[in-house]
Amino acid sequence: MTSPDRAGATQVGAPLPAAPEPAGAGAAEVAGRSPGQLMWRRFTRDRTGVVSAFVVLFFFVIALLAPVVSWLYGKDPYTTYGLDRPGLLDEFFYPVKPGGGIDGEFWFGLEPQLGRDVFTQLLYGIRTSLLIATAVTVLCTLTGIVIGVTAGYLGGRTDYFLGRFIDLLLAFPAQLSFVAFTPVVYALFVSPEKETPTYLRVMTLIIVQWALGWMGLARLLRGQVLSLREREFVEAAKVTGASPWRIIRKELLPNLWTPILVQTTLMLPAFVTVEAGLSFLGVGVVEPTPDWGRMFAAGARHYQNDITYMFFPGIAMVIFVVAFNLLGDSVRDAFDPRTKR
Repeated sequence: MTSPDRAGATQVGAPLPAAPEPAGAGAAEVAGRSPGQLMWRRFTRDRTGVVSAFVVLFFFVIALLAPVVSWLYGKDPYTTYGLDRPGLLDEFFYPVKPGGGIDGEFWFGLEPQLGRDVFTQLLYGIRTSLLIATAVTVLCTLTGIVIGVTAGYLGGRTDYFLGRFIDLLLAFPAQLSFVAFTPVVYALFVSPEKETPTYLRVMTLIIVQWALGWMGLARLLRGQVLSLREREFVEAAKVTGASPWRIIRKELLPNLWTPILVQTTLMLPAFVTVEAGLSFLGVGVVEPTPDWGRMFAAGARHYQNDITYMFFPGIAMVIFVVAFNLLGDSVRDAFDPRTKR
């Protein structure tokens, strides 16, 4: 017969049995995270996305700190070192030293003909290209959100006329339109006999690219809003008497951040290449303002005698565009794991 001490009582000093873990505790912890926390966790686990983010951040940091780096380096992008100091350029005005004049003093060599420092030109060229591309991206994103959400939510005639307006602008060939319209905008403010100021060239590049660059995002958001406005949570908000502005701000926009962020990360490098292309063709930024496209144009003229001058801006642009595109893919995967590569 079992004694009461062994059957019904606990031994003195014996450890208490651990309380059983409630079922689904781990799942509750995961479910307790916000969508932003889940997105951030998925993004940080993507090594490609993290490396790409650091590369993109590096480009923006050196663009912002270009004057500081130039001061520490002891050179600037405007001084013609090769012309001012004998022995740096030969009789044909090409760098004397091999590799385009690369040495301990001029890290990336010298520019043919004028003998300017390539390293500082590249720094300030990144600054110019990113300034223009970032401004265009912000304007296109805001315009695309306003027009796309308005057309999708209001529907009816508003949607019809905005949709036809978008179709009309999309009918213009983008690259050809950039090249054709940019000189026209210059002529509206400055007579052909006078030199166009640099600030006006920058503003024109921003305006022309913005005018022909927001339609893709607007059409995408219009389609998203058309499907979202029929959902139950939007109907419930209407029943409670919420204003259209509150419905858009509280119900629709939080569900549109994924396409907005993804499209933004794809638009910015595209605008960088467009700006460089316009400067390459001579309708964008011109001398003496440092710019990636202008460096490509100079390199194309002298590549047979000094190919290294085109090497550094080419590699920098390839790294930046690839990193930004990979970052966009990683952001998309983090927001929507069903699209995981």
